[in-house]
Amino acid sequence: MDQARAAVAAVVDPEIRAVTIEELGILRDVTVRDGRVVVSITPTYTGCPAMDVIRGDIRTALAAAGCPDAEVRTVYAPAWSTDWITEAGRTKLASAGIAPPDPVRRAGPVPLTLTARCPRCGSPDTEQLSRFGSTACKSLWRCRACREPFDHLKAL
Repeated sequence: MDQARAAVAAVVDPEIRAVTIEELGILRDVTVRDGRVVVSITPTYTGCPAMDVIRGDIRTALAAAGCPDAEVRTVYAPAWSTDWITEAGRTKLASAGIAPPDPVRRAGPVPLTLTARCPRCGSPDTEQLSRFGSTACKSLWRCRACREPFDHLKAL
């Protein structure tokens, strides 16, 4: 079971290859039912085009780990939240030049995002160029300090 869990947790997100599906918070559960590995995943948003690739990559990883008969279930409730991204995932996103969403909210009012901190130089002096970046879950920004464009993973 631990080997199956480790194999699935190491699957890389096909759209954001800097992070695994576990670090992105997509991986919900890995269990064994009637001798069969069952993996539950939640898409970052309904209609995410990467889900078919992720399901295939999970089956490939499990087969390589000695679990060829696996089931991958898609779970929609509760909906995925950027709060599920791990700290390691946030660090890796920034290292890859993608501004991670704001830190996890515990309670209180929802903060309004007026700027995204530049993942390259750290400056908050940035501007949004487009509500959509290289994928629908990201927006395109530019840093006024270092002049570099960057993606920002939208907070949900």
